Amino acid sequence: MVAFDLETTGVDVEADRIVTAAAIHLGAEKPLKLEWLADPGIDIPEGATDVHGITTEHARKHGERAHDVVDQVAETLALRVRDGVPVVGHNMPYDLTLLDRECRRHELPTLLDRLDGAPLHVIDTLVLDQHCLPKRRRVSKDQGPRQLITLAQVYRLPWDAEAAHGSSYDALMAARIAYRIGSLAHTPRPEWPQWIRFNHRPRFHELDGLDLAQLHELQITLAAEQAAGLQEFFRKSDPNAVVDGSWPLRPREAS
Repeated sequence: MVAFDLETTGVDVEADRIVTAAAIHLGAEKPLKLEWLADPGIDIPEGATDVHGITTEHARKHGERAHDVVDQVAETLALRVRDGVPVVGHNMPYDLTLLDRECRRHELPTLLDRLDGAPLHVIDTLVLDQHCLPKRRRVSKDQGPRQLITLAQVYRLPWDAEAAHGSSYDALMAARIAYRIGSLAHTPRPEWPQWIRFNHRPRFHELDGLDLAQLHELQITLAAEQAAGLQEFFRKSDPNAVVDGSWPLRPREAS
């Protein structure tokens, strides 16, 4: 699989820009790790810098042209996808949609344009974890139940706080979590570790035996169901709340 992550100027997939990107091809005869730093062409807000550590000044001095980075990232993913390699990450509609909008902004072929009809198969640890452990307890009252750091803790993976929120680290951690989820799916329930068996109604076995296409289609359904449930919850306090369940790519907003 190719692990993929972006660090950006913000959380708006329609307006924000790529600052760093990583694509790590795992499981190949020659594993490949590619990283990019872009000058996004706009100021990097202080809040974004607080997350990933890249300032506007650093990006302008050391980053490549945004056009070139976007083109290279999209082509790197396309080359792997055309060979049947799935893209793995955490909360993939964010990263894939922002990459799509960046391609359009720079008048470049999108990732989907570059696939020559090959199917895009995605593995999203956010969707799979929520399905497999829907009722697990929060690790703390202050930490989001589906954050990447939370999943690392749940699946007993070491977490490096200093390296976290770097695109390479987050991409690789998502791949490790995906591997743990897949391993549990193919392990008989009596052999699951105690920290998994003690969760309420774990559902890893529902992934057992699925091929990539089936797993991808299942995640489309799961993401829509999860978004609908979250929207219902939000509407208890805001009747107009809307949660987009599109996966793995959000449709473009009407202009």
